[in-house]
Amino acid sequence: MVFSSNIFLFVFLPIFLTFYYLTPERKRSWVILIGSYIFYAWWRVDFLLLFIAVTLWNYYIGRGIASSGIGTRRARQWVTVGICANLSALGYFKYANFGVATVNAAMAELGLDPWLLTVVILPIGISFYIFQAISYIIDVYRGDSPATENIIDFAAFIALFPQLIAGPVLRYKDVANQFSQRSHSVDKFAQGVQRFMLGFIKKVIIADSLAPLVNQGFALQDPSFFDAWLAVLAYTAQLYFDFSGYADMAIGLGLMMGFRFTENFNHPYISQSITEFWRRWHISLSSWLRDYLYIPLGGNRRGSVITYRNLFLTMLLGGLWHGANWTFLIWGAWHGSVLAVEKAAGVDTSATRFSVLRWLLCLLLVMLGWVVFRAETISQAVNLYGALVAVNQTIELSAIYAGQITSLQLWTLVLAWVLIVVRGFYQRYLEQQQKVQHKREQRADSNLIAVSIPYTYAGLIIVPLFMLAIFKLSAESYSAFLYFQF
Repeated sequence: MVFSSNIFLFVFLPIFLTFYYLTPERKRSWVILIGSYIFYAWWRVDFLLLFIAVTLWNYYIGRGIASSGIGTRRARQWVTVGICANLSALGYFKYANFGVATVNAAMAELGLDPWLLTVVILPIGISFYIFQAISYIIDVYRGDSPATENIIDFAAFIALFPQLIAGPVLRYKDVANQFSQRSHSVDKFAQGVQRFMLGFIKKVIIADSLAPLVNQGFALQDPSFFDAWLAVLAYTAQLYFDFSGYADMAIGLGLMMGFRFTENFNHPYISQSITEFWRRWHISLSSWLRDYLYIPLGGNRRGSVITYRNLFLTMLLGGLWHGANWTFLIWGAWHGSVLAVEKAAGVDTSATRFSVLRWLLCLLLVMLGWVVFRAETISQAVNLYGALVAVNQTIELSAIYAGQITSLQLWTLVLAWVLIVVRGFYQRYLEQQQKVQHKREQRADSNLIAVSIPYTYAGLIIVPLFMLAIFKLSAESYSAFLYFQF
């Protein structure tokens, strides 16, 4: 089941919210758990058993760590076993096919018979809920979070359906108190509804309308210079509106249930460096990689060379997390290399003065990375890279316009980039004003309370657009999210 489906909008969500609010507060974790299991099992019932097994395993690992004493050798053994088992499950279901195919390719070169392996189906959302489970047991081991005794709350946290399939990657220590006590109000619920509708619009009206441009552009055997750049611009916008649209819907659903989730995007395409980009894009994942991979590797505490190595390895593994394909490894290596170069060059990512050149350079680096991220094979990526730099080609309307692309889709692309740029620059202006205000209040010896400045969307605009998105969805019948494959 996906958010952008009629069965979710008109059957599952109304029934769930009805039961949720009719249930006494102390029992609502049961409603969350049962509802989330139904949501997940809608895809495949058998993988629900794996989901439950992962939940029980990590609950008892957390209890074992706590009973052994924080920082003891026994606790270290518990957390090691817990992490290894989690990564083994993730490795088998996500990378077995890739590993066997890679080995078989090498064996074929040597004239050896290939290994036989039944195709392993990837359980949806496994990358997200495994990472959430790992963060929990590590936090318990570090003493950053107590081991919960309430197995229902913990199971509801792992299964929480708004963020189950594509994040944000939650940490138990950040939401544990909300499971025991959270506020509900008409205003909070209304905020959630508005946020959900906004994400739905971003996904269905913008991202889905750009999909044909992207699919046909990347599938071209001999793309022209114009085709290639159109496809890359379309994918850059599509991925953002698709993924941030999911995040908006997840956050909105959380608000309807009384939860406040962490923001996962902060206008990443206005970044002036790749370092800043990763502070604004998929924030929950980038902070997870920093806290549970980069810092344990040594972070920047062991000299420049080790720092560069750690940046590269963190992003390389971050690329591998996204999928079992050499293209994702190359994408991770690309970002890791650029991060290391920026660190070596001393790029000032906190500079308040905006530079158009730095912004355009960062955006170019991001888009070049998206090429290999989106490509199904390395050869497809190389093909598109060649077209991107083939300025001596005739700039023509080739196969991508052979009656397959509508003017509405092209205008949607223009609208998407107008929204990205205008809203992004407005956000940067607000951030600069906050910094100025912060400095003023510091000089006045007063404490600044950081407050997120929301962007108000008029209901007169968002409701009709939401209805339009529903009509569009009904006509197309199905609309999967891009990050479901990860």
